[in-house]
Amino acid sequence: MSVRALPWKTAGMEAPARDHDLVLFGATGFVGELIAGYLADHAPADLRVGLAGRSREKLEAVRSRLPPAARGWSLIEADSDHPGTLAALAAGTRVLFTTVGPYAKYGLPVVEACARAGTHYGDLTGEVSFVRDAIDRSDALAKTTGARIVHACGYDSVPSDLAVLLLHRTAEADDAGGLTEVQLVATAKGGFSGGTIESMRGQLDGMRSDSVLRTLAGDPFSLGPDRAAEPSTRQPSDLGWVGRSEDGLWTAPFIMASANTRIVRRSNALQGWAYGRSLRYGEVMGTGRGPARALLAGAMALGLRVFGAAMAFPPTRKLLDRALPAPGTGPTEAARRSGWFRSEVTASTESGRRYRAVAAGPGDPGYAATAVMAGETALCLALDGDRLPPAAGSLTPATALGDVLVERLRAAGHTYEVTSLT
Repeated sequence: MSVRALPWKTAGMEAPARDHDLVLFGATGFVGELIAGYLADHAPADLRVGLAGRSREKLEAVRSRLPPAARGWSLIEADSDHPGTLAALAAGTRVLFTTVGPYAKYGLPVVEACARAGTHYGDLTGEVSFVRDAIDRSDALAKTTGARIVHACGYDSVPSDLAVLLLHRTAEADDAGGLTEVQLVATAKGGFSGGTIESMRGQLDGMRSDSVLRTLAGDPFSLGPDRAAEPSTRQPSDLGWVGRSEDGLWTAPFIMASANTRIVRRSNALQGWAYGRSLRYGEVMGTGRGPARALLAGAMALGLRVFGAAMAFPPTRKLLDRALPAPGTGPTEAARRSGWFRSEVTASTESGRRYRAVAAGPGDPGYAATAVMAGETALCLALDGDRLPPAAGSLTPATALGDVLVERLRAAGHTYEVTSLT
């Protein structure tokens, strides 16, 4: 990718008064360090980058392990439990990307600080209840200050959101009408980190103790900007059983569907239901073809339910905690390199035309590939403001970054393509 000059340099403007163009909050965490490494390899040399976290000592250790380009980056102490540090952090940068989770526990003060300061914000959340709270608390304020608040900027939910956007663009160009039946089939090789497990624990605990959160989790349009205006179209279940795709792949429930589908539906609503008011969007995990893969799909469907039940029951949770990754840990470098992801999204339209989108890339989807998605999102917010959709408030990758992020990810080695099936 060719390096673009910073926006104020191309436009002849003076550099902004803020100390940083981009700050990564949570840089000492497992995923945070991966994103920092990506930025060190890909950010322009004159981009003013900072690393933020609670411990300066740990930040210094992370910086020392990064490529040489990061040696001059600033280190900033900030803590989600201390609002004053967050206010100063947000006020001192044009873009803040945070990996500090679980987001429901630590994220809302960060969103609010960015919305108040007019600072563009990105995160990696897959927590639907957190996104809903962030919308309710900060959307209106961010619109007044011009802040782009962009949630779900990793494997949750960039491939899903951008693939459906591209399907819409293609159907629109062909005058094929709105999207109707759309299904994503995910295949991937990857692992889990302790941070991901901790986030899952928090969501399960919240739903078990709070009936409002349970209702929210069951509402397919829970992230819509105006729930009353949403169409009555019945949506596919996020937690089905064994199925089969039109290509003959056996399928099982996809653990990320509950977050991804709601982000895609929010993108549709934020654009005036441009994808179509009859859109039915679902996601499943592909396991392959043949009898053995059918059995695997059944085992995954059952295992997902058993895992959820075991995590909700204190005695079995204690047993699982001994085996699952601890916070701050995750897949080895070799495992991250050997991973990959591929999402195939088939779509029917109101005219009867059919299309397929593919979003794919190398690297463990939740870590190596997510570092690319998050890094390019952060750079997109910092460098490409003059090319982004004119939007502010609580947004999604498709509505905040759209085709510009697609271009960046393609240049970074990811695949985003659409083909016509009929």
